[in-house]
Amino acid sequence: MEPETVDEGTLDRAEVAAHVEEVAKEGWTVLEGVIEPGLCDAIAEDLLRLERDLGIVPAENFFEGTRTTRIYNLLVHGRLYERIPVHPNVLPVAEGVLDPGLLISSLSSIAIGPDETPQPIHADDQLIPLPKPHVPIICNTMWAITDFTDENGATRLVPGTHLADHSPDLGARYETIPAVMSKGSVLVWVGSLWHGGGANRTDTRRVGIAMNYCAGWMRQQENQQLGIPREVARTFPRRLQELVGYSLYNGLLGHIDKQHPGKVVLGEEPPEQMLWDYAKAPPG
Repeated sequence: MEPETVDEGTLDRAEVAAHVEEVAKEGWTVLEGVIEPGLCDAIAEDLLRLERDLGIVPAENFFEGTRTTRIYNLLVHGRLYERIPVHPNVLPVAEGVLDPGLLISSLSSIAIGPDETPQPIHADDQLIPLPKPHVPIICNTMWAITDFTDENGATRLVPGTHLADHSPDLGARYETIPAVMSKGSVLVWVGSLWHGGGANRTDTRRVGIAMNYCAGWMRQQENQQLGIPREVARTFPRRLQELVGYSLYNGLLGHIDKQHPGKVVLGEEPPEQMLWDYAKAPPG
C-alpha cells in the first residue's frame, strides 16, 4: 500500500507554539489527527511484514513487555520509515521543546498485545546523571497507528512530574491518566515526565511508533551512525541525515578533524558553517 504524501504541515505557528507551551506546563500534549490515515495504514501493514520476516517476538522482561512486540532501528527497514522523523506536523513541536539542533534518539515500533500488563512507571531521562528538574533534554513522541484507549494500553501519564526533583521508583504504583487518542494522533512528552505503557485488556493489539528525539549534545539511545549503514544514510534527505547525527550542534559539537561529518563521511556539501568559520576575518 502506498501512503499519500504530504508536502506541508497542517499546524500553523500558533498551534505549534501552543503545544510547546502545553509540554512546558504539563509535560505532555496530544497532536490530534495530524498523521495521514494512509501513512498509518502503510506503517501498520509493513510492521506485520517485518515481524514475520525478521522473526520478531516479545521480550522476556517486564519492562519491554512479555506480550509486546518491538522493532528497533526502523530507519534501516525501508523508505517508508524515513517520513516519520521529519513529519511536518511533529518535528516543529519537538524542535520547540528542544531546539533545531536535536537528534533522533531512537525510532521503534511498540505493539502491545492482548493480556499485556502495565509497564513500570518511569522517566526517559532516568539514567542521565543530571540533577532534577532540568532543562528539556529529551522529547519523545508516540504515534497512534491504531486508536489508543484506556482498555487497549494507551500510554499512562503522571502530569506535572517533569518538574519533580527526582525520578519515580521502578515498580512503585502511581496515580496515572491514560493518553487516549485516535489513530493518526501523536502524543508528545518531555523526557522527565513519569509515564509507562498501559495494560491491554482487549483482544486486539495497540500499535504505536516511538519516535524519540534528544538534545543535539547528548548521546543517542540507539547508535544511529553505527546502526545505519553509510550507503543507506547517503540516500536520506539532508534533514534526515542531520537528525541521525551527520550534523553539528552549535557549529562545533560533532566535527571530524575540523570538518563537517556530512562531508567527511557521506560526501555531502554541508549547508551550515562551523564555529571557526565565523572568526576567519578579524573584526572590522
